Amino acid sequence: MEMALKGVWQLQKLVISFCDISGSSRGIRAFMESHLPAFKERNPQLELLTELNRGRHPYLKALYRNKNERVVCIRNQEPEEILLQATRLRNTLGNKVKKLKTRHITQNPSVQGTWTTELKF
Repeated sequence: MEMALKGVWQLQKLVISFCDISGSSRGIRAFMESHLPAFKERNPQLELLTELNRGRHPYLKALYRNKNERVVCIRNQEPEEILLQATRLRNTLGNKVKKLKTRHITQNPSVQGTWTTELKF
């Protein structure tokens, strides 16, 4: 499932931050050797940046066209899980999560009213 709005990819830049010596970055270092070249080849529209942060846990930061950003911690994750996280960040639109006011959305609301537990027969 690929997500674009009106044919334009919403993810502009993906920043991969990692440490070159810590154990929590072992998965991201393996990901960069094995999966990153293929991921970059499949997504030519995407700008990929890597930054070295010593003594910090690894994370992925996604920057979208609507000026929003999402950060996902990838501490102690396997390369396949990191690929899944990067794909999820690529496929999202970057909108903020909106809380629904009701549990259901309908075009035709009930004429009789909504059911409640206090309803007396």
